Amino acid sequence: MRRFMDILLACIPFAIILLSWQLLSLYGSFPQKLVPDLGQIAQTFVRLASEGILWDAAKSTLYRLLLGFIISGLVGIFVGILMGRYKAVEDTLLPLISFVYPIPGIAYAPLFVLWFGLGDIPAILLIAFASTFIVIMNTWKGVKSVKPVWIKSAEIMGAKSTDLFWLIVLPGALPFILSGLRLGLAAAWRILVAVEMLMSVKIGLGWMIFGSQTFLNTDVMLATIALIGLIGVILEKQIFEQIERRTVVRWGMVRG
Repeated sequence: MRRFMDILLACIPFAIILLSWQLLSLYGSFPQKLVPDLGQIAQTFVRLASEGILWDAAKSTLYRLLLGFIISGLVGIFVGILMGRYKAVEDTLLPLISFVYPIPGIAYAPLFVLWFGLGDIPAILLIAFASTFIVIMNTWKGVKSVKPVWIKSAEIMGAKSTDLFWLIVLPGALPFILSGLRLGLAAAWRILVAVEMLMSVKIGLGWMIFGSQTFLNTDVMLATIALIGLIGVILEKQIFEQIERRTVVRWGMVRG
């Protein structure tokens, strides 16, 4: 019963937004071309999906997202752990990372175009670059949050440095690392859609949105946006929540 109530409460904001949109479309002062009703958006979604256009665009976008995110995850976790474990590395890199971290990733897009041209390569590299610093900062904070008494106790009991890392440091920092990966993926997802609009990729969800704007196909634009939101929810629920349940929740480090 509680699960049903949670789902019902989560659906209420969506229902309000959809109802408001439908009323605006039917009774507002905007033309139908700019504010299509929900039925038209749903028909467009089904048509694009049945024709394979949406899925081809989604596959291209997810390909870029996956490669960029893997790079950012590997580099970010590695650098963050080094910063958390070694004071010299922290003192060397933290000022630079603190300077770069707040700058929006999209601000680097013109530079990446100049350096790497147009197409998939600059898009993937920019995604990796923009999300790496989020992973680094969260991983670093996670490693620093591991209580020294845990490490000291393990050392007294004769644990080696490798044992300390795999059995104490990594599990203790894992909630922060997962949060960093989750935030990094969200940042990568957002910037990817914008990058596809700017870097002349052959096909992708961002490319579809940009093309829809050019030809005033608002229904195509909104159908694509709906798919982006749906993919984001699936990535969150089917990847990160499952990892958390099998690790930090199972270990009792955070509540499920």
